[in-house]
Amino acid sequence: MTKSITGGQLVVDLLKSFGVKYVFGVVGGQTLAITDAIIDTPGIEMIHTRHENAAAVMADAYGRLTGTPAACISTTGPGATNLITGVGGAFRDSSPAFILTCNNNGENIHKDDAQNADHVELFKPLTKYSRLVAHASSLKQAMEEAYINAMTGNPGPVHLDFARDTIENIVANPPVVPAVHPARKWVVERSAPNAVALAEAVERILAAKRPVIWLGNGGNRGNASASVLALAEALNIPVVTTFNGIGSVPTTHPLVFGAVSRMGTTISTRVLGDADLVLALGNSLNAVSTTRWKRQLPAVIQVDVDPTMIGRYYADVTTGIVSDVVAFADGVVAGVGNQAPAAKESRASWVSELQAAESEWWASTDVTDASPEGVLSPADVVRALREVSPDDTLLIPDAGNPGVWSFLWQITQPNTYIKPVGFGNMGFALPSAIAASAIDPDRPVLALIGDGSLGMSLGEIETLARVGGKVCIVVLNDSSYGNIRQEQVLHFNGRTIGVDFGNVDFGMVARGMGVDGEVVTSLEVLKRRVAEVFAGNTPAVLDVPIDRDVNAWTFSGFLPYEPSEE
Repeated sequence: MTKSITGGQLVVDLLKSFGVKYVFGVVGGQTLAITDAIIDTPGIEMIHTRHENAAAVMADAYGRLTGTPAACISTTGPGATNLITGVGGAFRDSSPAFILTCNNNGENIHKDDAQNADHVELFKPLTKYSRLVAHASSLKQAMEEAYINAMTGNPGPVHLDFARDTIENIVANPPVVPAVHPARKWVVERSAPNAVALAEAVERILAAKRPVIWLGNGGNRGNASASVLALAEALNIPVVTTFNGIGSVPTTHPLVFGAVSRMGTTISTRVLGDADLVLALGNSLNAVSTTRWKRQLPAVIQVDVDPTMIGRYYADVTTGIVSDVVAFADGVVAGVGNQAPAAKESRASWVSELQAAESEWWASTDVTDASPEGVLSPADVVRALREVSPDDTLLIPDAGNPGVWSFLWQITQPNTYIKPVGFGNMGFALPSAIAASAIDPDRPVLALIGDGSLGMSLGEIETLARVGGKVCIVVLNDSSYGNIRQEQVLHFNGRTIGVDFGNVDFGMVARGMGVDGEVVTSLEVLKRRVAEVFAGNTPAVLDVPIDRDVNAWTFSGFLPYEPSEE
């Protein structure tokens, strides 16, 4: 006889079949049929958070780091609305995740029941798929459709809203759920380029004098590092990334010159400015990348798995190829054949000039005083942190200035950097660090957080205490919303409003919530303490007062390249 199970147990069994290992969230009355089923299901675990937004961010981070979805869960009304910001981050940065909301009984949905809200309409704009599941016979099909949407094309979050009685009641004739769902074998497949389009692209790349690869988030999602670097090396093509593409290739590679975004760096903007052909690979050419489309671009070959991303912007100069980045890069390398050496040599002088300029740029950002006391330069802090962090350290900058200062962090391995870009949601780094530790508690994780963002996720320090791991939280503390304060100073004659805070000792706060913490006012002490965290197995919060006058908007290394007049 078929074992009788609740709808909630069926949901959990399906999640496990899809490979979901973690459910992050805050329980409520409506969630209990699902969360209780987790207790008796080996291989799937719940990590409860202090706020639903952190749960959504954790699911987002898990998807970025593994390429597979985790789930986040909430009860109805305010529980669901608290998820939305984190879900927006996953959607805008193409991270697969199951977003599970649990509604009132089906007959009472859209009535004046407690905490009533139309979850489907709320989540539709920020998910790839959103539907109400109000009948047990629809559970399996709805979850399968959601999973396929989450994983295919540009991945992203999917939302299922369960009527309470649907997950609490016994399922009549429950379907058989395989241990490993067959869809897992094919949802990761990606399209290859059309042969004719690929051949034309090869001709144009060979003919270009100064082609540049501008690699976007598709490089991260497609694990494209090896293939993109092989293409760059074969033809001597410089590589820059978008803000969202940071981490897709090592910045220590001699042909990788950093990120171009609304700020970028003096060297990365020079590389892109020199180009006569841009290979926009997995790059949507969005506002963050192009300074709201003011950046002038030459001819563009845009490659993306999602055809709707191609030619949305810069259509007049764009040729589109629907393809996975790896398949395209491998195809070009194969297509150039014995023509590669000549093309490579033709660009040698230009590339050498760029490499020399890059060396000068890095030298210009060196720490000038190895052991200052008091408030520290955030630029110096980032350079010092890199010195003592192992190569496989995962850097997680939060929104705002920490992400800008992370341009000074050299990436030696792919998949060692995540940041909120498309949605720019503050409060990202701490929950993401917790998710990373859950994935691999032995991996060093460095979260670079402004005090403004930490204030939005502060309760999750207690969650970090429960999860543990080699997690070091470094607070760039300027007692303000620093990025906006600096923009006000720069553009509004020094007048500021709504950006300043009183002094907070985050080290003391951390200790009160079960995590080691202290205020650090010396680079040498900072390096020693970070090294100790990574050598041990317990997290810490290091509160670093920083110099407000070191402005990310005017920092010399981040100014756009200006060619000299001759």
